[in-house]
Amino acid sequence: MAVQGEKRSNPLIAGAFFVALALIWEFSVRWFGVKAYLLPSLSDIGVAFWDARGLLLEHGLVTLGEVLSGFVAAAVLGVALAALIHVVPIARSTLYPMVIALQSIPKIGLAPLMVVWLGYGFGSKLVMAFLFAFFPIVIATLGGLAGVPANLEEHFRALGAGRWTMFRRLQVPAAMPNFMDGCKVAMPLAVIGAIVGEFVGSNNGLGNVILLATGSSQTALTFAALLAVTLLSLAMFYIVELVSKFIWWRAI
Repeated sequence: MAVQGEKRSNPLIAGAFFVALALIWEFSVRWFGVKAYLLPSLSDIGVAFWDARGLLLEHGLVTLGEVLSGFVAAAVLGVALAALIHVVPIARSTLYPMVIALQSIPKIGLAPLMVVWLGYGFGSKLVMAFLFAFFPIVIATLGGLAGVPANLEEHFRALGAGRWTMFRRLQVPAAMPNFMDGCKVAMPLAVIGAIVGEFVGSNNGLGNVILLATGSSQTALTFAALLAVTLLSLAMFYIVELVSKFIWWRAI
């Protein structure tokens, strides 16, 4: 049921806006004679995307595997750590500051170390996707667990519910929307993490395609690969959003 007063975006207006931007891009490049190696037209990018569709699909599947693996690991470990911090007071004093400290480290600076420790293969990209996605899930889940109204907790205690029953029956369902919001933030970040890992050291993946295309001055292909990354990120975000609606319905 829609929330009263909720404002929804008009897809026709959004579509018209993006079409207008696309037309401005296309005709501005042609009108001002911008060199293709500096900024190709959208039509050139579309042609490059179609011509390289097999290459982009092959490497996109590699990136997708890295993103999904890192995201799932971040979701599982993030929820477990958030629950531990919420339930065990000493964990909040010890583990929570470590999570904050880890988040303060520039992830791009860790990427070369991941390559040194784990090599150019799948593992280093998985860890980078995990590192980028982990913090939002932990913080969002913690906020949901701690945000249960006090009157509901008192009601459960009055019914004789133990700590485990209250956690399982009240706090976990109440935290589910926050967890899914954290996943919505974390999924695009996992894509960024995987691409950063591929930039630093890889033999495949969309990040590797971007590097090779840029190095050979194939700017249209670079934009086509960026478009593939964007489509991948959007698709994964909307899948998470659909899943969140299902889980929210089941949690009510």
